[in-house]
Amino acid sequence: MTDVETASWRAIGTGVRLVVHDGDLAAARAAVEALIDTVDRAYSRFRDDSEIVRLNEHAGERMIVSPLLAEAIAASLRAARLTGGAVDPTVGRAMRAIGYDADFDVVGRVRGPIDIHLEPVPGWEAVELAIAAREVRVRRGVELDLGSTGKALAADLAAATALTAGGGGGVLVSLGGDIAVGGNPPIGGWRILVAEDSEATDDADGEVVAIETGALATSSTTVRRWRRGDRMLHHLVDPRTGGPVVSPWRTASVVAATCVDANTAATASIVMGEAAISWLGAAGLAARLVAEDGSITRVGGWPEAAPGYGPPGHGPPGPGVTGSKGEAVEHALDAIRDRPPQTDGAPNP
Repeated sequence: MTDVETASWRAIGTGVRLVVHDGDLAAARAAVEALIDTVDRAYSRFRDDSEIVRLNEHAGERMIVSPLLAEAIAASLRAARLTGGAVDPTVGRAMRAIGYDADFDVVGRVRGPIDIHLEPVPGWEAVELAIAAREVRVRRGVELDLGSTGKALAADLAAATALTAGGGGGVLVSLGGDIAVGGNPPIGGWRILVAEDSEATDDADGEVVAIETGALATSSTTVRRWRRGDRMLHHLVDPRTGGPVVSPWRTASVVAATCVDANTAATASIVMGEAAISWLGAAGLAARLVAEDGSITRVGGWPEAAPGYGPPGHGPPGPGVTGSKGEAVEHALDAIRDRPPQTDGAPNP
């Protein structure tokens, strides 16, 4: 009988789920908890003692950062380069401008009106990183926010950490819907419920897919969404406008070789709009795009729907997602170079 154990808890403002196959769940959980705490101290925008807050406070100066923060910044700059700036780490000031200046549990409770002045974000070229020396300089007036890649990187690191600590076998780690797996999967693969809400219960509506390696990530404008006065806001910022992105897609799910690549592509898909279909195809990534009216576009071999039930790693076999290892992502830039600019980035009332 396959030995699969699960633990769930909350950390860094989101739900954490750890699934261990033929391993030590307690040891794996302890390792993941320690890793998440280290991540929080390195690049949380919402704690005064984090490294990234200090880096933003010293914009214009060259600073030596920890290996983890250097890796996280490098991942964010790579994401910006590969997506032509659709995913950009210099959105910190824009996030504060739209009211996302604390953990979402706090942001969602603030209801008063907000006065928003939109402007394009500075752009990832405003960040200088010497990765070997771990030296970073952020242009004066620029604030980093690693939300589009940081949680996904944490999922990748947590899966590797859990696998080692758990003594082998296989692991699945989900951080708010950013899912990374490692080691040997259960028979039939890791069965994952794909839903718009990463906090959805195991019996929620959705589709089940199965992966054996790599990662799956979902980005959506429907979950981290809040109202300020007569404006409805969400957390996905369009770097071209500095405001919440207006997109034909409300949700994008992507499978890739790493969770960083999967989440980069999912977030970029919402920002790119219709151009995402050709970009994903050129990158060789399987994706499921949900339009504002609920219609679904499947790209790159994403399978047709199967009824969704059972927690990640459990339940009857679902259809597999194939042909999505992410090797071609480095060559996908040409698919988005000519994407049209969007000038109306104002939040919907």
